[in-house]
Order: sequence, then C-alpha cells, then structure tokens
Amino acid sequence: MFNKFDVLETIDMIEREHLDIRTITMGISLLPCVRGSGEETAQAVYDTVCAKAKNIVRVAEQLSGEYGIPIVNKRVSVTPVSLICAAFPQAAPAVGRALDYAAHELGIDFLGGYSALVHKGMADYEEAFIRSIPELLATTERVCSSVNIGSSKSGINMDAVRLMGEVVKETAERTKEQDGLGCAKLVVFANAVEDNPFMAGAFHGVGESGTVINVGVSGPGVVKHALENIPDANLNDAAETIKRTAFKITRAGQLIAKEAAKRLNAEFGIVDLSLAPTPVMGDSVAHILEELGLECVGGHGTTAALAMLNDAVKKGGVMASSHVGGLSGAFIPVSEDIGMIEAAQKGLLHIDKLEAMTAVCSVGLDMIAIPGKTPATTISAIIADEAAIGMINNKTTAVRVIPVPGKDVGDSVEFGGLLGRAPIMPVNPTDSSRFILRGGRIPAPIHSNKN
Repeated sequence: MFNKFDVLETIDMIEREHLDIRTITMGISLLPCVRGSGEETAQAVYDTVCAKAKNIVRVAEQLSGEYGIPIVNKRVSVTPVSLICAAFPQAAPAVGRALDYAAHELGIDFLGGYSALVHKGMADYEEAFIRSIPELLATTERVCSSVNIGSSKSGINMDAVRLMGEVVKETAERTKEQDGLGCAKLVVFANAVEDNPFMAGAFHGVGESGTVINVGVSGPGVVKHALENIPDANLNDAAETIKRTAFKITRAGQLIAKEAAKRLNAEFGIVDLSLAPTPVMGDSVAHILEELGLECVGGHGTTAALAMLNDAVKKGGVMASSHVGGLSGAFIPVSEDIGMIEAAQKGLLHIDKLEAMTAVCSVGLDMIAIPGKTPATTISAIIADEAAIGMINNKTTAVRVIPVPGKDVGDSVEFGGLLGRAPIMPVNPTDSSRFILRGGRIPAPIHSNKN
C-alpha cells in the first residue's frame, strides 16, 4: 500500500524528475487468426487487433488523469507474423499492412511483431518472410520488426546473421529519403524475450496467454536525482540508493499495469523497469553514470559503473514486484540519450566501448548511426559479435544500427521525437566477409547443456 509520504514522493518524481510510464503495451495472440488464405488471414488480423485493443488509448488517458502519472506511449505487440503466415509467406506484407492500418485506427504509437524466430534454423517460409522486411518497413509507418538469430541454448544461426546484414542495408536504402529511418524499426536479437513491452523489439510470445498487458516504466532522472543527494557516498551506498529508487518506480508501474489490465479485460503480464532514456536533458542514463563519478561516459570505468547500475535496478524491481520481466535494466541507445549523444560527438564514446557495455546491461547496440557505405557483411559481423555476448552470458542482446545512406563519419542525422539525433559513428574498416560467408551455425556454449 502507498502511504502519504509515498504519494508525495511519487508526485515529486513526476513533476521534477521525469518519472513516467514509458509504455503500456497490449500483447495479442494472432494464432486464432490463421485462415485458408493470406487475404482472409490479414482481415482476421486487422479485426482481432482492433477489437482487442480498441480501448487501450482511452484507458491509458484515464489512468494518467486519475493517478497523475504520464503514460507516454500506447502500443500493441502481436504473435510473430512469420508463424501465422507459414502456409502463405507471400502474404506476409499484406498482414503487415493490415497491422499498420489497425495501429492507425487505434491511434497507438507503434505495433511490434513483424518478427521471425530463426535462432536454430531457417525454413524456406521464414527466409521469404525475412526478405519481405525492407519493403514492409518502407511502406508502413507504425509497424516494427525483429528477428531472433541466436540463443544460449541453440547457438548462433550464421546464415540468418548474414541475411540480416543484407536486410538492414536494404531497409536503409529503401528509406534513404528519411536517412534510413526504417532501420530504427528493426531489431536483431539473441535470446529475445516474449514479454518485452518496448519497441522496436516487442512481440507476443507463443508462451503467453491470449491478451496481456505489459508495462514499461522509466526513470533515469529519478535515479540521477537520488544520487545527487549523496555526492560523497561510497559505491555500496550508491547501489543501495539506486535499488531503493527502482523499488519505488516499480511499485508505481505495477499499480498502473494491474489497473490497466483490469479495465482492458486482459491478463497482467509484467513490469519492465528498464531505464529508457530520451533526448531530453535530465532523462539520461549516461548522466547517471557521470553522477557516479565518471568525467564522461565512454571513459575507463564506464562498464563497471553500468554493471552496478543495472544490477541495482534489477534488485530493486524484483523486491517491488513478483512480475518483473521484459528486459529490465538500463538501455544505452545513442540517439535517444542526450549524454550518449554528447559523448559520441566529442569522440569519447565508440562502438567498441558500447559493445563492452552491452555485456553488463539490457539489450545491446541500440540506435547507432553508421556510415551508409558500411558493407552488409560488416553489419552482419557487428550482429554476430553482439549475439555472441548474449549467447555466452545467457542474456538478451540486440543490434539496432542505421547505415545512413549518403552520410559518413563527421555527419549527423536528426530523427526527431523520442528517436532523437545521432552523430555518424565510425566502424572498424577491416573486412569480415570471409567469416560471415562461411555460414552454418556457431554451436551453443558448453554451459548451455543443463538438462
């Protein structure tokens, strides 16, 4: 239960420290939508999503008004579309467009689930589906796509890794008039989770129930403010402060999530307490790390500070709710974090350092703009490196890079809104093509054999 002090403290966090519910995401199973043809399936998908999520925006606005907590995004995730289009993969773009129509009809921000799970192998229908991603992202506005290419249990599907490098490049070219914006809606995963409420990687897993509400809470500003109050504390006390703060944030998220699920006639799924930054000053994960004592994020000590932050956030959230899930930790997207943007512009934050940081935090290389001339095989190699970190460490990792057509190191790109802006970051110029073109599968690590 919240006491008077808790309520007043929460109000202060909202008004001064950028606390918000970053997203309410309704997960919807599309398995009952499969029909005898692609056209019939697309229509059933549209009808189902519109019926199930027809009140999500209204309920979110009601809850925001009643509790005084901003709810920034209202979203939907669906069963991976490759599964429901297995019998007619040529119809997948039609289903994707039906989902986009539904998203517009509902007034939601994004809809995730134009996805495929190929971490161990890739059937013909799955390859056809993956090759449809660039066209779909170029011709829709609100649909997001993801592909899981590896796991700790199965290893890394290097044939899928090679293909995804090509898909990222093609997506950038098809949306070159928007500086490759389509790639901002495309995530390549290892160890993807079924209950992630954040875009662009959300999908509704086959292990989930029919309709679920997952909530993502974000409060980098709240954590930074708490640390500002203990400038001389040792790191033990700093970790305890972060843990207590994450506890409070998570309780607010669970309150909203349970009430939203009740009003939307859905099951309460999880609270994802990831610290998801924005380009707004005062809402930066990088600035939390600098508050801990770093001169600038990217310098030596950054990985250690991030490890402590991520662990403390998870511990605080688990204390507050028995239904913590999704990704839950600290996101480090470059274009969406004003501190990361500033460090990259100064030349103090590089992809190699970001890769090291992903070994200890949520997800991976996120919203990084790279030269448009970067070869597809180099992008595949970046994906493979990140997948290896996830596979060996038994954690979710991902890559969302944007090869910006016609731009190179020294240039920058402006995406606007929550997607922010990004300097074009250099990539290692060495040739990885021979390694990538070998194909096959990198076997799972020995410690995965736990049965």
